[in-house]
Amino acid sequence: MNVLVVDVGGTNVKILATGQKERRRFPSGPALTAEQMVRGVKELAGDWKYDAVSIGYPGPVLHGRPVAEPHNLAPGWVGFDYGAAFGCPVKIINDAAMQALGSYKGGKMLFLGLGTGLGSAMVLDGTVEPLELGHLPYKKGTYEDYVGLRGLDRLGKKKWRHYVADVVAALIAALQPDDVVLGGGNVKKLKELPPGCRAGDNADAFLGGFRLWEEETPTPKSKIGKPKS
Repeated sequence: MNVLVVDVGGTNVKILATGQKERRRFPSGPALTAEQMVRGVKELAGDWKYDAVSIGYPGPVLHGRPVAEPHNLAPGWVGFDYGAAFGCPVKIINDAAMQALGSYKGGKMLFLGLGTGLGSAMVLDGTVEPLELGHLPYKKGTYEDYVGLRGLDRLGKKKWRHYVADVVAALIAALQPDDVVLGGGNVKKLKELPPGCRAGDNADAFLGGFRLWEEETPTPKSKIGKPKS
């Protein structure tokens, strides 16, 4: 099966298909609707062949459907018929969970994505659990207000790095993971990684999207392991 993976971010929409080596992208932003996303993806992937689509969605997803509008994009994503729009089977997963799935190596893993916002997911003994830690209260706002792109722009790199270290330490203390992966486009802006962390790669999101269609890997809240007989 050839799979097209679509990673929807607050700044860019990135795509990659089975057998392709070069990712493609186009700008997103607060005016982007689901219909415009699909149109842009189909134009950008016009010379690629694919039988199914995986979408990493920047918001909560339940039973394969978005259940809240994205914070950094236009409304209209909840209730949109993605399968009909693409004309093929579609699986939707939270974007941080998709990258976490691609990053997973075993045990209890916490994934934190430093991008437009703060993506988060936990993988526990092979079970993917999307989280929404970025919107929890922190100081005079939320975690996302301090370690997301808005925080980076407002605070500058030096203070932003301090808050990243503080937030990561607090979440590690609360959740007690065996493995911590920091992903997202802004991880490269850190001088050094917080203790106990390893850097993810944005390519992990595409690996997670491909894994969604493998029989031995999960949709969220299902087990990674051997196929059931």
